[in-house]
Amino acid sequence: MAERIRILSGMRPTGRFHLGNYLGAAQNWVSLQDEYDCYYFIADYHALTTEPDGHTVESKVFDLAADLLAVGIDPKRSVLYLQSQVPEVAELSLMLSMVTPLSWVMRTPAFKEKVKQHPDNVNLGLLSYPILQGADILIVKGVGVPVGKDQLAHVELVREVARRFNRTYTPVFPEPRVLLTETPLIKGTDGKQRMSKTVGNIVGVTDDPDVIRKQVRSMVTDVKRTYMTQPGHPRSCNVCAFYKFFFDDWQHYWDLCRQAKIGCGEKKALLAERLIETFRPFREARAELSPELVANILDEGSQTAREVARQTTAEVRQAVGLPALRSR
Repeated sequence: MAERIRILSGMRPTGRFHLGNYLGAAQNWVSLQDEYDCYYFIADYHALTTEPDGHTVESKVFDLAADLLAVGIDPKRSVLYLQSQVPEVAELSLMLSMVTPLSWVMRTPAFKEKVKQHPDNVNLGLLSYPILQGADILIVKGVGVPVGKDQLAHVELVREVARRFNRTYTPVFPEPRVLLTETPLIKGTDGKQRMSKTVGNIVGVTDDPDVIRKQVRSMVTDVKRTYMTQPGHPRSCNVCAFYKFFFDDWQHYWDLCRQAKIGCGEKKALLAERLIETFRPFREARAELSPELVANILDEGSQTAREVARQTTAEVRQAVGLPALRSR
């Protein structure tokens, strides 16, 4: 039996799980478990770049881990771990920064985007964010990275850094490749920006039904339509866009919209109830997850990831010329 290719992906614990997380990442992560050796992590180091007080992240770590388990990440088939419990990733980030030209980092889109989002906290961590991402991938020698098109530049940077390290010292790292997730841009309730917990324009997945109804009611719909009696424009309506994901007969509802036979409020109500029903099994599964159980799963996953990371760190130290760490 051929050895499975190892893949790596992570998510920041910045709040409750939402439709953008699910459609853009987690849905794909779940399906990849059947084919790959999957390592998935909660990126609490990364969260510190915008939330420097780690205490504010503690409850969010549980929320995200529980949500990932509820939607189908199986700890028997994947390694689910907490980034900060694998401190070797921080050392590797430092080692990689020594061979990465500053110009490479400054050209990545992430830094400019983060500066716009957090103009009052433009810290060094934001600039070196892509290097830490590279360390996340390379510390477990990930070969595949499931991402959307917006992350292609970041993975290409990691490939360049891995090549440069291997040329400078000795081949240690495989060059990761992209496993492209073909998911359209998931806009938030404002109908303008990508759905984001930071922006606050989300629709939840495992939230209570009343919360989901409230979030869907707040969605911007067809800005070209002033009255219900006017024909709608489903192609430019953010609510109608979600019908493609959750209604097999979405074209029927689009036609009703074009014919002014269904209003925006009714479309929202139908979407909210469909989301509530679709994700009901996830809510029920999450209700069964205690903090103790989730903590144990993260602990076991972190131990597994750290064993791999220690071996990688030993190889890196030998390649660079640093002494091996003494056992404690």
